[in-house]
Amino acid sequence: MKQLIECVPNFSEGRNLDIIKQITDEIETVEGVNLLDVDPGASTNRTVVTFVGEPADVLEAAFRGIRKAQELIDMRGHHGDHPRFGATDVCPLVPVAGITMEETAEYARQLAKRVGDELSIPVFCYENSAFKPERRNLANCRQGEYEALKERICTKEWKPDFGPNKFTESVAKSGASAIGARDFLIAVNFNLNTTSTRRANAIAFDVREKGRPKREGNPITGKIVKDANGENVMIPGTLKGTKAIGWFIKEYGIAQVSMNITNTRETPLHVAFEEVCKKASARGIRITGTEIVGLVPKAALIDAADYFLARQQRSLGIDEAEKMKIAIKSMGLDDLKPFNPEEKVIEYMIADKSGNRLVDMTCEGFANETASESPAPGGGSISAYMGALGAALGTMVANLSAHKPGWDSKWNYFSDVAVKGQRLKEELIQLVDEDTNAFNLIMNAFGLPKGTEEEKAARKQAIQEATKYATEVPLRTVKRSFDVFEICELMIKKGNPNSVTDAAVGVLCAEAAVTGAYMNVKINASSLADKEFANQIVAEAHEYLVKANRTKQRLIKLVDKQLDF
Repeated sequence: MKQLIECVPNFSEGRNLDIIKQITDEIETVEGVNLLDVDPGASTNRTVVTFVGEPADVLEAAFRGIRKAQELIDMRGHHGDHPRFGATDVCPLVPVAGITMEETAEYARQLAKRVGDELSIPVFCYENSAFKPERRNLANCRQGEYEALKERICTKEWKPDFGPNKFTESVAKSGASAIGARDFLIAVNFNLNTTSTRRANAIAFDVREKGRPKREGNPITGKIVKDANGENVMIPGTLKGTKAIGWFIKEYGIAQVSMNITNTRETPLHVAFEEVCKKASARGIRITGTEIVGLVPKAALIDAADYFLARQQRSLGIDEAEKMKIAIKSMGLDDLKPFNPEEKVIEYMIADKSGNRLVDMTCEGFANETASESPAPGGGSISAYMGALGAALGTMVANLSAHKPGWDSKWNYFSDVAVKGQRLKEELIQLVDEDTNAFNLIMNAFGLPKGTEEEKAARKQAIQEATKYATEVPLRTVKRSFDVFEICELMIKKGNPNSVTDAAVGVLCAEAAVTGAYMNVKINASSLADKEFANQIVAEAHEYLVKANRTKQRLIKLVDKQLDF
């Protein structure tokens, strides 16, 4: 699997779009890097940039972006609502695919060293790349912000990990940078129906993990309580893994609670939204919407949609696109400006957008492509699609049943069935293209050179490996299509009786899918030199075929009995 990491540098310029464009243009000079998002903020005077690629490419692009920011941004005149201490204030690396956090942290240290050595910028390694425990927390590294940098970097305690520890003319202009490795972080602002920064801060202190200082007597004006070491005694907030402050955003004319959710397992996005709503309401304030800064993982929005659907006692087994709409409207993600998941959800941004996928075609286009003289898509892809249609029909009946008047007490049962059906449908849809991809691998192997004995041997091995994979793919279709029977049977027996024939057609689709995929297993296995493997995989597929035929007959008889009049 290809290694992918995401880089999310925050540059201390959010007003001059020409400067921002020059920085992002420099990032895009690196081939192999995909620039996903550029999110400037005028009030914060800060731009969050997101790009993704393989480690070496991302490190080079990040370095070029930091170098260009050093050239164009002068921190001596910088002011904004967001904490900052450098032209490239922070530059986190995030593991996306095929790479561990430990590996990503090491890449972050390599980038930090190069920035310190070649650009003479003071660099602090934070989060998972930190060399010292106290430097894991970004707030500790940035304490006092740019204004405190001159004195801090000269101390033994806060000497930078890389780069100069003297406040030279160059450092005065560039400031410092924090470079690290972290998990996905959700940067989110909760919009308030107030202009009061004080009230926004109070809500932020209510919820953020750090909380607020404990005071004697009056909780606002009382003397701050100190511990034995002279440190402030804190009253923790209600949300683990969060950092938050309140501010006023001039361009929107409202105050916000600005939050970083650093641990989405402990505090999912929807939990943070609900808690901020609760604390705001207690202070006579209402959340009017939510603003996502940069990109957001798909799971955060899907989980939010599931939460709000469950509160409405609605089925969770609906299409992903519909769940996106539920999440957007439930949390007001489009309150300040349109929210397009294709431009804000990281998985959508890095997805294959070549337009070559079969499942992206219209029904007519797919049928026409199948009917063409091209050998693919063929029976394997069609079998997977038949299985997906069977799962879709069973899921439809479950969703109709969950929403049937008078069946409110059963919504959770039908929702669970629909969720399982959606999962099967999605797996089988993926197999539509995977079967065609497997066929193409065989064709590519046959096209390899065969001029020498070595080339012939390599070509023969490649053909066998591709054929083996082309046999395993339809077996997966056999298994997943057989699972569709369970969904349809439950809906025939317990679902909305008005939709029993829809579930029956789902049964027929599942049986056709198992049969067709079995035939593809058999024909592809016949070309394998490893006859033991071939016999074993065909026998396994045949067992499913026999069970599928019996199950189909039994369920169709059950439907016929229900339809007798």
